[in-house]
Amino acid sequence: MAASGAGDPLDTRNGKAPFAQRIDPTREKLTPAQLQFMRQVQLAQWQKTLPQRRTRNLVTGLGIGALERFLDELEDEAKAARARAMARSAGP
Repeated sequence: MAASGAGDPLDTRNGKAPFAQRIDPTREKLTPAQLQFMRQVQLAQWQKTLPQRRTRNLVTGLGIGALERFLDELEDEAKAARARAMARSAGP
């Protein structure tokens, strides 16, 4: 009989697909081939999510830049308004 998750598309007991179990390579005794395979899988997952992460970072950066520019302009307008108010209060 094959081990659980060894390629069977469905678990015959409950009809669910098997899923990967999280392991700790520092606690488990893994062969160098297993460690290499884990690195390959991690790299593939990282590369798969890279475009989405880049897009999110770009949108976040643009949003922060736009907000900062808006606040700078708002601060400049507030300074100008304070200067006008001081000029009016000083009088002629």
